[in-house]
Amino acid sequence: MIQFSEELQQIARTVQKFVDNEVEPYANQIEETDHVPEHLLESAKQLGLYGMGIPEEYGGLGLGVVGKSLVLEKLGRTHNGFASIISAHTGIGSIGIVRLGSEYLKEKYLPDLAEGKRLAAFALSEPEAGSDATNIKTRAEKRGDRWILNGMKHFITNGPYADVFTVIAVNDPSKGIRGGFTAFAVEKDFPGFKVGATDKKMGLRGSHTAQLFFEDCAVPAENVIGEVGMGYASALKILAEGRCTLAARSYGSCLKLIELATEYAKQRIQFGKPIANNQGIQWILADMATETEVGRAFNYQVAQMFEQGQKVIKEAAMTKLFATETFNRVADRALQIFGGVGYMKEYAVERFYRDARITKIYEGTNEIQKNIIAAQLLKE
Repeated sequence: MIQFSEELQQIARTVQKFVDNEVEPYANQIEETDHVPEHLLESAKQLGLYGMGIPEEYGGLGLGVVGKSLVLEKLGRTHNGFASIISAHTGIGSIGIVRLGSEYLKEKYLPDLAEGKRLAAFALSEPEAGSDATNIKTRAEKRGDRWILNGMKHFITNGPYADVFTVIAVNDPSKGIRGGFTAFAVEKDFPGFKVGATDKKMGLRGSHTAQLFFEDCAVPAENVIGEVGMGYASALKILAEGRCTLAARSYGSCLKLIELATEYAKQRIQFGKPIANNQGIQWILADMATETEVGRAFNYQVAQMFEQGQKVIKEAAMTKLFATETFNRVADRALQIFGGVGYMKEYAVERFYRDARITKIYEGTNEIQKNIIAAQLLKE
């Protein structure tokens, strides 16, 4: 396992204390109301969590992928809806501007994003372009000093309340993904931009998604992220880094579930003894812990590869695939240890079980991750 600096360890301890002592007591309330209390989000901003990956010169903490992964692992210990708001903002929502944006875009948006004065989101998915991201229909046409966007996006995390969106649109259908896609920074107040109805989901309550509509939406030419025509490549870079940090958050949830299941197994008495004394339960716990620790070690290796500038297309897909499959298995096994009470909403394991399911779908389905891995293997 990678060795963390003392500074990172201190940040991790602070975040864990925050989520365990301040966020977790509100988890059931978030679940019941489908709303994260504003004071929790404000506390997260004060801790610098909204700017964890934004360079210090723009007001952020300046954490690399390793540091972000460690923080998001700690956020994964608590309500995944709360964690999702922050991770979508600091991950795929703002990565594009941080990694690929011009100095103009960085100076314009990053300070506010770091402080949480503005919230970020990433808009790629469409009804006909989910797993097949090459089938995007949203169009971008250059008119003078502006780009005019027409189309729609859906299932956009933070969509109902985000202020700045990284939007991928097609500027030249004839070129397709090789020169025909462009990424734009779109503000919610730009003329022609509208947010649709908030989706009703199985889990991740408190974190909301929505459709976005672009009707002759005027975007200044200087709001292109990266190079014109290179939007598909930009999207891949953004998603690759996002997959690494999503994996970290998933492992944080796994570690919390292992804690909960272990403690319950020691307390639950059946046939005159704790169920933890049964070899069958012990083996379940052993499998949960082993898969989690193996996956965590690999994920931090991938995070370190990002920071070293290595090509990690295959490895990012691998870590997202393994982490989210592990999260779902751990959640299922934890619920089995809890038995009937684990199926009840007042227990955290029920919430984790539902929240785990989406991780195998968003930021690239796990089937797509396998395609990516296989394609890279065949190239090598």
